[in-house]
Amino acid sequence: MKVEIKVPQLPESVSEATLVQWRKKVGDTIVRDENLIDLETDKVVLELPAPQAGVIAEIVAKDGATVKTGEIIAYIETTVAAQRQSAKSQSPSPAEKPETSPPITALPAARKLMEEHGMTENAVQGTGRGGRVTKEDVLAAINPPATAAASPLTSASPADRVEQRVPMSRLRQRVAERLLQSQQECAMLTTFNEVNMKPIMDLRASYKDAFEKANGVRLGFMSFFIKAAVYALKKYPIVNASIDGTDVVYHGYFDIGIAVGSERGLVVPVLRDADQLSFADTERAIADFGARAKEGKLTIEELSGGTFTISNGGVFGSLMSTPIINPPQSAILGVHATKERPVVENGQIVIRPMNYLALSYDHRLIDGREAVLTLVAIKEALEDPVRILLDV
Repeated sequence: MKVEIKVPQLPESVSEATLVQWRKKVGDTIVRDENLIDLETDKVVLELPAPQAGVIAEIVAKDGATVKTGEIIAYIETTVAAQRQSAKSQSPSPAEKPETSPPITALPAARKLMEEHGMTENAVQGTGRGGRVTKEDVLAAINPPATAAASPLTSASPADRVEQRVPMSRLRQRVAERLLQSQQECAMLTTFNEVNMKPIMDLRASYKDAFEKANGVRLGFMSFFIKAAVYALKKYPIVNASIDGTDVVYHGYFDIGIAVGSERGLVVPVLRDADQLSFADTERAIADFGARAKEGKLTIEELSGGTFTISNGGVFGSLMSTPIINPPQSAILGVHATKERPVVENGQIVIRPMNYLALSYDHRLIDGREAVLTLVAIKEALEDPVRILLDV
């Protein structure tokens, strides 16, 4: 009996997906719940498990195809005879005993780039989820860092003017759309301040070992920024609000988006009810988001919503930036690298670990006064962490 393989119900707000690469070919035997293919949406990568055991009878939609919910992409034959015949045809004779190796898969952009350079998948070591070959893997293979300092696009010879055209991933397209939407629809301004990180660094140095022993997770800096942001948002709730048509929506909760750079691009998982989480719970959630972002396993629900966002460009060495608001939110906090700098304290020049903070805000809703005071409140909470604990 033939069974249809259909695109599952895609998450809300996601209209279509891209087939990454089939893990099976026509005639291959499959078992129930075995992943047949990954579907890439503009937010996450979904797995499509086999509904029943059987044999791949027909593949309707090829690698790289754009598909929608309910669309038939393949058929499987579930009869026992077909499964036995497929297994027999795929089994090598005892005399042959060929050496086998697990198939290597490549993402569409990587596969196209390999084809342009006459490379096979076996020639590239995959570092993506499940050993997949990414575009970055191919570029690294084309131009190994140890032997070439130039860009892969210009490494052929001084006389060559090489160009490469690769399609943007769905996630990158979505990020581009959202950023352009933010620029076009928001009256965005950015205010800056600096914070002395010494109190936080001293506190962390004193208690990080005890904290990790007690909670099984490291005490980082991001949890302090999140707690400081919540502290400030409670004082100035307009910064935690959003615009809906001609209405202002005040959120009585604090769902903080944490911008995370992943192999597929920028994603912003949301830490729900951040005001109710302990430092340990916050650190666990941050670590979990980071790990699953690299594996492409964040869910649509985790990437949806949010009332305020924090972007930490400091992990990449950024000293200053103007972060772009994540609509429909009205503000975003940019955190940067902490560097020792000379500052004046009590008339004396001293060296302190300083961090520039940037708060971008939608001036349609938030006046400069509230934006500046919000950033000052964040600064005060970080320079005097007791404020976070006592909420004063």
